[in-house]
Amino acid sequence: MLTDNKLIIKIIWVAIFSISMGFVESAVVVYLRRIYYPEGFSFPLKPLIDNLIEVEVLREAATIFMLLSAAVLAGKKIWERFAYFLFCFGVWDIFYYVWLKVLINWPLTIFDWDILFLMPMPWIGPVIAPVTISILMITVGLAIIHLFHRGYEFKPILISRILTLIGTGFVISSFMRDTGATLRQQLPQPYLYGFLFIGVILYTAAFIISYLKTVTQKV
Repeated sequence: MLTDNKLIIKIIWVAIFSISMGFVESAVVVYLRRIYYPEGFSFPLKPLIDNLIEVEVLREAATIFMLLSAAVLAGKKIWERFAYFLFCFGVWDIFYYVWLKVLINWPLTIFDWDILFLMPMPWIGPVIAPVTISILMITVGLAIIHLFHRGYEFKPILISRILTLIGTGFVISSFMRDTGATLRQQLPQPYLYGFLFIGVILYTAAFIISYLKTVTQKV
C-alpha cells in the first residue's frame, strides 16, 4: 500500500498532467477564436469550414482518451481508476478556463456561455455549469482515492448507479436542450439551471450512499 507521501506525490503528478492538458486545450481554442472570432467570441456560433468540425470531434475524443490513460496508469482497480479519471477530468476542465482567462481574459464572468463538447452533438451552457460539475468530480474522485488508500473496496451500489444515470440525464439535457439552435447558428434559449441543480443533488446523493455503505461494511 502506498504511504501518504507517495499518494500525495502521485496525485500531484496526475494534477500536473491534467493542468498541462488544460493548457493544450485552451491554446487550440485561442487559435480557433483568433480565426473565427477576431472581434471576440459570442453566440450565435459561426460555422466551421472544410472538415474542421470532424477534426475538433476527434481532438475531443483524443483528449478524453489521454485523461483516461493517465487514470488507468494511476489506479490499480477499476473504481480507483474511475476516481482518478474523475479527478483528472475535473482538474483539466477547470484549468482549461483558468488558462483561457490568463491567455485572452475570457470568460469575463462565470455566466458567459461556451460550447462545451461536440460529441455527439454540441453541448452549450454557461461556464459556471461545467465548473460546478468539475468541482464535484474532483471532490468525489479524491474521496474515493482516499478510501482505496485506506484499504476500503469502494463500489457503487445499485441505487447509486440509478441516481447517477438520472442525474446525468438532467445535466446532459441542460447542455443539449437547444442543440438545434446551435447547429442553425442561432441564439440559444436560457440555460436550465434547475436541471443542473437536480443533477448535482442526485450525483451527491449517489456518492454519499455508496460512500457510507463502503465505510460501514468494513466496520
